[in-house]
Amino acid sequence: MRTFALSALREPPFPVRRHDGTDQVAKESTEWARGFGLIGSGHRLRRADAAGLAGRACPEGPVERLRLLSDLISWLFVMDDACDEDGLGDTPAHLAPTIAALLDVLDRHGEPAAPGPASARPLGAALADLCRRVRAAGEPAVLLRFASQVREYLLALLWEAANREHARVPEVTEYVQLRRHTGGVHPSFTLTDLALGGLPGPARRSDPALVALDLLAADLVCWCNDVFSYGKENRTTDGHNLVTVLARATGDDEPAALRAAADRFNDGLSAYLAAEAALLATGDASLRPVLGARRNWIRATFDWSLVAARYA
Repeated sequence: MRTFALSALREPPFPVRRHDGTDQVAKESTEWARGFGLIGSGHRLRRADAAGLAGRACPEGPVERLRLLSDLISWLFVMDDACDEDGLGDTPAHLAPTIAALLDVLDRHGEPAAPGPASARPLGAALADLCRRVRAAGEPAVLLRFASQVREYLLALLWEAANREHARVPEVTEYVQLRRHTGGVHPSFTLTDLALGGLPGPARRSDPALVALDLLAADLVCWCNDVFSYGKENRTTDGHNLVTVLARATGDDEPAALRAAADRFNDGLSAYLAAEAALLATGDASLRPVLGARRNWIRATFDWSLVAARYA
C-alpha cells in the first residue's frame, strides 16, 4: 500500500523537519505509557512510533511540550488499538462504561474521579495526567479546548462501535465529518499550538476562514492516513476507511476506490494551499504559528506513514 500511496498521493510541498529531542522523547513516552499500565512490553506502541510523528509535527519548541504531544498520541494509539484490535469497541454496550469513566476525567479536568471499570483505569489515570499537564501550562482556555476535543473523540468512538455492531459502512458525508474526531486530530493540533506558542485569540479562532482551513487540515491528515493504512485495515471487516466508504457509495472496485481516495486528498491539498495563501495575504502575523503547525502536521503524517511499522 505504501507503493500505491507514494505514487498516487501528491507530496505535501512543505519542508521536512524533525525535533532534535525526538529520540529522547520516544524513550520517555514509552516509559510514561508503561508507568500508567497502558502497555506491557510496549512492542505495538514502539511500532507505532508516536514520538516520530510528534517530532515531525512539532519540530521546534520546548522538549517538555513535545513530550506532552507525544504522550497524547501514545494514549490515542493505545485507545484506538483497544477498540479496533482488542475488542473493546465491538459494541457500544461494551465500550460505554469505559467511555463514561474517561468522560468523568474530562468533566473534572484531570482531578480525581470515580475509579470506573478495570478496563478504563490505566486509560483514565493517563488521561488525567495529560489534563493536569495542560493545566500546568497556565492556559485555561487551552485546557477547556483540549478537554472538549478529547470528549468529541470519545463520543465518536461510540459511533464506530455502533457501526461495527451492525456491520455498517457509513455514508461519505457522515464519515468525513466523524473521521475528523475518531482520528484524534483536533486535540493533537491544540497541543501542537501550545508547544509552538501559536494560540490565536478567540476572535481569530472563530474566524470562518481559519475554521475552514483547520477542518481541511484535519481532513488531509485523516485521508492520508486512510490511504496508507488501507492495506492493513482491509484485512478486517471494519468499514471505517475512506477507501471502503467510497467503494460502498459508488460501487467501484478496489483500485478505483483507492484512486478516488487519493484524488480526494490531492484536491484537498490544492484547496488547502489556496486557503492558506488567502489567510497569509491578510498580513496578520499572529496566524503564522498556527498555519505553520497545520503545515507540519500534513507533512508529518505523510512522512511518518512512509516509515512507521504501524501500517506495515
